Amino acid sequence: MKVVAAMSGGVDSAVAAARAVEAGHEVTGIHLALSRNPASHRAGARGCCTIEDANDARRAADVLGIPFYVWDLSERFHADVVQDFEEEYLAGRTPNPCLRCNEKIKFAAVLDRARALGFDAVATGHYARVVEAADGTVEMHRAEDAGKDQSYVLGVLTQDQLRHSLFPLGDTPKPQVRAEAERRGLLVADKPDSHDICFIADGDTAGWLREKVGDRAGHREGTFVDHGTGEVVGTHSGSYAFTVGQRRGLRLGTPAPDGRPRFVLDIEPVSGTVTVGPREALTVDRVHGRSARWCGQPPVGTLEGTVQLRAHGSEHRARVGVDGDEVVIDLLDPAQGIAPGQSAVVYQGTRVVGSCTITATARVGADAPVSPA
Repeated sequence: MKVVAAMSGGVDSAVAAARAVEAGHEVTGIHLALSRNPASHRAGARGCCTIEDANDARRAADVLGIPFYVWDLSERFHADVVQDFEEEYLAGRTPNPCLRCNEKIKFAAVLDRARALGFDAVATGHYARVVEAADGTVEMHRAEDAGKDQSYVLGVLTQDQLRHSLFPLGDTPKPQVRAEAERRGLLVADKPDSHDICFIADGDTAGWLREKVGDRAGHREGTFVDHGTGEVVGTHSGSYAFTVGQRRGLRLGTPAPDGRPRFVLDIEPVSGTVTVGPREALTVDRVHGRSARWCGQPPVGTLEGTVQLRAHGSEHRARVGVDGDEVVIDLLDPAQGIAPGQSAVVYQGTRVVGSCTITATARVGADAPVSPA
């Protein structure tokens, strides 16, 4: 096959490209220029998509002896990922930009361009497995290395996209990938992994949001209100800086009567009201979602399986009901701190069924959702 290898400049994508070459594919390496400020450089080990990363990717392609190009998708990335991130926080929701990037950029814009140029598939360094089922459908499963599994952020992929995707690292633990990179002479073998959100290189999400959206009308000062008493217990400079489940950085002026810490329970962006309360008030056992994306055929009736509600979160046993674009998930294992805007990814065993965007959460029997969108 003719394969585009998306090379970020890290060790995972370099080894994935090497394995695609070794498998006999005709491989072309591409690096995505996603930053609208290409002169920027890495801050510690947090950033990605910088000049340094592009150079690392090019050197890896040279070692592998494959053609290498840089594709500038910075404008589309800004519109589909960065601006979406800003707008979601302004609306009081908590998005996952990695899922949005996979949905809109890596497996849409890149795959569409690759196929238009005559390529058959895109290979990436994601830790997930793709297998063909007995009925001919393509299934995505969790990676063998549970600690590195990235199937959650790939839960937005459709059947057509999975048919044209290669994940060569899905059956390999990360230490073995680094050892393989060293054997192959790839200089990125010991390069640290990138962390956090790629376009917020210093990891200060609240500071970044304050700079980007802090001056927008209606999103300045607001109040913290206690969940139990309705009392105003503090002020803040913008509700966009908070997310459901947050404890740190609240700087409340009034302590709780019982002395226990308070957590963000709800965000009302129009009034700027952030409701806070005890940890137990975060507990939910029903999740509502929409914008469902299924890796194969949509479930019919009620599906028994598990759901993952955060990129690095645990699985929860669940019953999933689907009605068109609406998804209702009853959690047999309750969860805490689940925010609208996050994604719920549905599994049966290790197989990824699909995903939806969380719109509200509830405690069954409550009069209203705990965290309405």
